[in-house]
Amino acid sequence: MRLRRDRAKAEPPPYMTAPERKEWEKSRHRERKRRLLRVGQVLMVAGALMAVIHMLAHLRMLGDQEPSGLVDLLAGYPMAGLILLLGAVAAGQ
Repeated sequence: MRLRRDRAKAEPPPYMTAPERKEWEKSRHRERKRRLLRVGQVLMVAGALMAVIHMLAHLRMLGDQEPSGLVDLLAGYPMAGLILLLGAVAAGQ
């Protein structure tokens, strides 16, 4: 049901006048921008959270064992930075 509603929102109704159509297109554009901003913000929070958790793991506050070399290389600060950067790009669109 939701797919139909989204599909119906993709095109303006044929009975709209030109100014109404322009306003409708502006509204769709604002919705898209707001959605991208929220997705970017969520990604930035996830990246920051990953960096903090990785830092706590290095300080051994989450257990007695440090992250292994492969986890440190792939899922540590580089991945947190990449997710944070992707979020910033998405939010800045």
